Amino acid sequence: MANKTANVNARVEEDIKREAEGILSAMGIPASVGINMFYRQVIHCHGLPFRRPYVPQDGFRALNQMTKEEFDSRMAAGLADAKAGRGMPVDEAFDKLAAGLKEAEIVNG
Repeated sequence: MANKTANVNARVEEDIKREAEGILSAMGIPASVGINMFYRQVIHCHGLPFRRPYVPQDGFRALNQMTKEEFDSRMAAGLADAKAGRGMPVDEAFDKLAAGLKEAEIVNG
């Protein structure tokens, strides 16, 4: 018995579509098969089948990207939060950290 198929309608930038289909065609792969392969990889990886750069939403920057003034300002803000009792219990913080690591492991394999 043949598998049922479903249509996928997606808006894609014209130049991206043309270039991707050209590459797939050169490999002998129809666009529909390429899309099917991508979907199968999403299922297999439980996420995107490639790493995507992390773009922080809260303005966070890595230590090696900060100036001394930015670092000192962040440390002062953190100290003020701690003194004011703003924060979360350490167990809760580690649970959130562990959950994030587990999610990253699933996505990145």
